[in-house]
Amino acid sequence: MDILVNIDVDDLAKAVAFYETVAALRVGRRFGPHGVEMLGASSPIYILVKQEGTAASVASNDRRRYSRHWTPVHLDFVVADVDAAVGLALNAGATLEGEIETRRWGRIAHMADPFGHGICFLQFLNAGYDEIADKP
Repeated sequence: MDILVNIDVDDLAKAVAFYETVAALRVGRRFGPHGVEMLGASSPIYILVKQEGTAASVASNDRRRYSRHWTPVHLDFVVADVDAAVGLALNAGATLEGEIETRRWGRIAHMADPFGHGICFLQFLNAGYDEIADKP
């Protein structure tokens, strides 16, 4: 099974520039003025234009908003240097939400992209998640 990641935004050019800068993604295919495929991650990321205030789903009363909002799903970008990644992201319009934390498995920066979506930068140290994984 393949996984495709979709990110709703209200400004396609701004989103493409942001993810090119902070995640070193590149444009694959374009889908007219309403979407772009971004390549360079382990799964393709599709940036889709959806206007603010439009219905998020026919099964929900929620409306799209591009100020900071919470969702239980977010993107983690694994980077070689979390400090450098945070600097790039801040310069590109992201928001750092707290201090960069160091944990047994590595370092993490909790952020929001310019569209209010939660993203994190992870820098694995030592054995990465194996540091905390249950042993068989």
